[in-house]
Amino acid sequence: MAADDQAGGRERYHHGNLREALIQAALAMIAERGIAGFAIAELARVVGVSPAAPYRHFRDRNAVIAEVARRGFESLAADLAAATAGAQADPLGALERAAQAHIAFAGREPAVYAAMFDAGFPSGEHQELVVARNAAFAVLRRVADAACAMSRAPRRPPPLMVALHVWSLTHGIATLFVSHEGSNRLPIPMSPEALLEAGLLIYLQSLDLPAGASRPE
Repeated sequence: MAADDQAGGRERYHHGNLREALIQAALAMIAERGIAGFAIAELARVVGVSPAAPYRHFRDRNAVIAEVARRGFESLAADLAAATAGAQADPLGALERAAQAHIAFAGREPAVYAAMFDAGFPSGEHQELVVARNAAFAVLRRVADAACAMSRAPRRPPPLMVALHVWSLTHGIATLFVSHEGSNRLPIPMSPEALLEAGLLIYLQSLDLPAGASRPE
């Protein structure tokens, strides 16, 4: 069993910070087995502490997943914000770049992404996770507001609808390509970037939002 001591009033362990070690162990298990592939006791064994030690930092297994997901949404929000810098000058381009950044994040962090979007996870029980998720979506919503203002259609599409459609399209494509090893993933004969580009082109043009154009005529 790992020994602990007190350093500066903070609990430390021989391997470093236990909270972080548990999160990293959870990520490794999610990547290998999927979101349902670990238990608190197994995390403790992998990290090298007593079965009770993780409960000093996490109430239960869901709390570990919630922390992984919260961090993921904060990172995604930062990526989306960087991708949409200058959105007022080029909102349509920014909308496309946001979707591309979302795809890139999912490919770069597949285990985190699995935790972020697990359909069966009770996210409503974890308020910090909800706040982080909403903040990430809000970046896309702001860009959709600017993009919809460019619409030449007689009735402008609702920005919330556009943001939700782009978010859904991007997430759907990401889940086709990102999964843990051994899953029953559908083989796709093209890259996620190519699939996303085509989907956005069709969708934005259907709303009279010409993809790739920076300003209305």
